Amino acid sequence: MTERAATEQDVRAVAARSREAAAELAPLGRAAKDAALHAMADALVAATDAVLAANAKDVANGRDTGIGESLIDRLALDADRVAAMAQGLRDVAALPDPVGEVLRGYTQPNGLQIRQLRVPFGVVAIIYEARPNVTVDAAGLALKSGNAALLRGSGSAYESNSVLVDVLAAAAEKAGLPRDSVLLVPGTDRASVGHLLKARGLVDLIIPRGGAGLINYVVQNATVPVIETGVGNVHVYVDAAADLEVAERIVVNSKTSRVSVCNSAETLLVHAAIADEFLPRITGALQSAGVVLHGDDAFAALDGVLPATDEDWEREYLSLDMAARVVADVDEAIAHIRRWSSGHTEAIVTRDLDVAQRFVARVDSAAVMVNASTRFTDGGEFGFGAEIGISTQKMHARGPMGLAELTSTKWVVTGAGHTR
Repeated sequence: MTERAATEQDVRAVAARSREAAAELAPLGRAAKDAALHAMADALVAATDAVLAANAKDVANGRDTGIGESLIDRLALDADRVAAMAQGLRDVAALPDPVGEVLRGYTQPNGLQIRQLRVPFGVVAIIYEARPNVTVDAAGLALKSGNAALLRGSGSAYESNSVLVDVLAAAAEKAGLPRDSVLLVPGTDRASVGHLLKARGLVDLIIPRGGAGLINYVVQNATVPVIETGVGNVHVYVDAAADLEVAERIVVNSKTSRVSVCNSAETLLVHAAIADEFLPRITGALQSAGVVLHGDDAFAALDGVLPATDEDWEREYLSLDMAARVVADVDEAIAHIRRWSSGHTEAIVTRDLDVAQRFVARVDSAAVMVNASTRFTDGGEFGFGAEIGISTQKMHARGPMGLAELTSTKWVVTGAGHTR
């Protein structure tokens, strides 16, 4: 793939177009936005062949340049995935419109009426790797929440994203919305990302989605406000009071359901009291599913288990690999998680309510699962429709981010000639 350069002027010019579109989107009612979302979904299905042709070029380029199979899995589209993206737009249209929701409202003793309302951010830029479905999800969520979407996908998905944005923008325009409601940031070189990060005053919010390298680069270099997302060093702790059949099912699903996503489990912790019985059982089950375990001494004593190092405890594998260790009790499990977790998702499997409550209270991550797979940390599973990402920071939005997380607030004060 030939890298496409973009100057600061190029990037700022597109951001300025997004800002103009955002001003037109902000006051729109639900009916106009929902009609546009349905039009975009229909247009996407109609353009399936063009989307898949462009995507085939990206996949071929990716294989030629040697990107890993986990990224190929995120990059590749087929007719079912295109149909699922279109359905995601329809699902977002069916959700309540967050804009205009009154979060607080009251009347002061002097008669002033005070309300706090949800309002769009304005221009929301999303920087993401590989996955072209994010292009559609982000555009749909941004539009429904009254924002303009400024999209910077990776160079590996450039052909796919170019076609997708053209299809979505044309459909939005046909439905009566600004064509610039959805725009692609020009350029595939790293410099274009740097220009976007400095577009303060034109861009209101940046959301990075991808690996640790991308997220750290954005957080460390942006002058535009950033919501940090996504790196998932996710843990499952199997307690002494666990139902071992349930535990096996949850661990295997958390690890193997889809390994290339951020809610896939990367580390297994097992209470020492059940280690003799559970370790051979879960090791066999995971190995039968193709998982390579990297374990402490207790796990490494079993056939086929590799010895673990600190690099394994801190690693987001995104592959059929998993770190594993035995812990003395729930407190040691919590200590391990607090030391190594990225703050994304942790799970406990137990029938002891007190232990579960202790785990939930002391584990400081965006999502905590009790007797459920880590794979449920997802906007769709939470009922949000398509998600914009999973926030691992603590300000404004945390965990799966849907429509409400793409809004800010404003105060509206109504008086009757009041003066102070």
